[in-house]
Amino acid sequence: MINSTLCHIEKDGKYLMLHRVKKENDLNRDKWIAIGGKFEDKESPEQCNIREVFEETGLTLTKYEYRGIVTFVSDKWETEYMHIFTSDKFTGQLHECDEGELCWVDKKELLNLTLWQGDEIFLKLIEDKNYPFFSLRLEYKGERLISAILNGKEIDI
Repeated sequence: MINSTLCHIEKDGKYLMLHRVKKENDLNRDKWIAIGGKFEDKESPEQCNIREVFEETGLTLTKYEYRGIVTFVSDKWETEYMHIFTSDKFTGQLHECDEGELCWVDKKELLNLTLWQGDEIFLKLIEDKNYPFFSLRLEYKGERLISAILNGKEIDI
């Protein structure tokens, strides 16, 4: 079981996204994802979020919101609990990331990127004021999403 974070950092109507193109044998290879990574021993979700954002971007979060948890279930990979954050308050300057190319992407263009199908669901949820916090279970067969359960109820995919 893996615990990780993902932070959608917003500025001027854009999210900072990472195009995963630098690492070989990367399950996210060629996909666009937000900033985040795996917990270190004894870290809380908040501590992991702050550390991962700084390590991958050079930015220091000064305010953030804990928005939800996504349970990824797969026939290929270990189950992952991803803690979702958003932030629009930070300091620092972007630096190069060794996992991919960082890019500010207009929020209206996000769904045109190469994303995991489940990411499209939680990107919509973090924009929806009706969901200040959510629990989302996504089940994959290979790279195909076969089931999505939002707050205990199956949703159409």
